[in-house]
Amino acid sequence: MIKRFATAAGLLALSTSLALAQSATQTDSNLKEWQVAKVAKVGLAQALTTAQAQGDEKGGRAIDADFEKADSKDPAHYAIKVVYPSGKLVEYGINADTGALYKTENQPIERYFTRLKPADFQNAKTSLKDALAIAEQKAGGGKAYEAEVEKDGSAVQYEIKVAGADKEQTVKVGPDGKVVD
Repeated sequence: MIKRFATAAGLLALSTSLALAQSATQTDSNLKEWQVAKVAKVGLAQALTTAQAQGDEKGGRAIDADFEKADSKDPAHYAIKVVYPSGKLVEYGINADTGALYKTENQPIERYFTRLKPADFQNAKTSLKDALAIAEQKAGGGKAYEAEVEKDGSAVQYEIKVAGADKEQTVKVGPDGKVVD
């Protein structure tokens, strides 16, 4: 009798935990990307540092970063593109909960940047990591979770999304490190 009771209690606990896990996953899928990003354990700046430390070529600079929610095959992660002085472009997947590298993919730079060249990134006065800090400050706190790069004349400009307490904000940072309105 006690054995049956223990077995029934164990099955009840197991089914309850499975239901909670499923509920958490469904809730997570209903949240907007910025809402999930703001509670990620690893920040974008740390993910950039991890991505730039990868590879066998030195001097790579992170130029683009996207936060992606977890799905059936991938964890919540940052997809970070790093360009090297040779022109090589590599996308690194950095797990947003552990900070670990979990995938690497070489990509043709021309596929993403038709008007930007590797030298534009190497010569940029403001790095993407510096632009993140500027954007977070301008947004009044919050957590940067995505960054895109574009050309502003002959220089690099960043468009950064910051997840705040109750909304997301987009901040543009120019090549001189100043916020562009």
